[in-house]
Amino acid sequence: MSTALTILRKDLLLELRTFETVPAMALFAVTTFVIFHFGLNRSAIDGQLAAGVFTATLLFAAMLAVNRLFVAEREQGGFDAFLLAPVDRTSLLIAKAAALFLFLVVLEVIAVPAFALLLLRPSIGPPLLGLIAVLALANIAFAVIGTLVSPMSVHTRARDLTGPIIGLPLLVPALIATARALGPLLTTHGVTSPPGKWILVLALYDLVFVLVAYGVFDFLVEE
Repeated sequence: MSTALTILRKDLLLELRTFETVPAMALFAVTTFVIFHFGLNRSAIDGQLAAGVFTATLLFAAMLAVNRLFVAEREQGGFDAFLLAPVDRTSLLIAKAAALFLFLVVLEVIAVPAFALLLLRPSIGPPLLGLIAVLALANIAFAVIGTLVSPMSVHTRARDLTGPIIGLPLLVPALIATARALGPLLTTHGVTSPPGKWILVLALYDLVFVLVAYGVFDFLVEE
């Protein structure tokens, strides 16, 4: 765990010094909301349409971070140094997934108010606890899949394309569950909590892929 914390601290300090990832994600998300605001030619959206717009925007903003997740290790020889070090390979998985999770949290702190301002009716205020629960589970899915995909794509010439091509099909169940869980929260007379069925689907998805990532990550890094 100390190794994972050291790697996570390095990634967070690198982001604080360069601001290469999170600002790009936030700019992408806000720009997308502006485009939808004017492109749909509607004063506001709600329900399942609002959930779909928000989920899709979150997905593509997350892909920007996935493509950058292992770039420093690739360009500066971090992979070789890590493989030569006498540490557990799983610590790299934990650190990178935690970094991506935190990047997504910061993105959502910016994106949710922007989404509400640009696309939701003033009467719609999504229940905060329900929204946090759905986004936390969705972030785990994005973080785990992104950390699995990024080591494979970063070694290819077309890494900006390889990551989404591999990651998007794997994320489809999580995206559907996220959108369906958010839909009732974004209606004019929204419920106070997300549907339990879709929360359970998201939680099960997270559990399965956390176990898969734990089992195969060593081989992905070494290859």
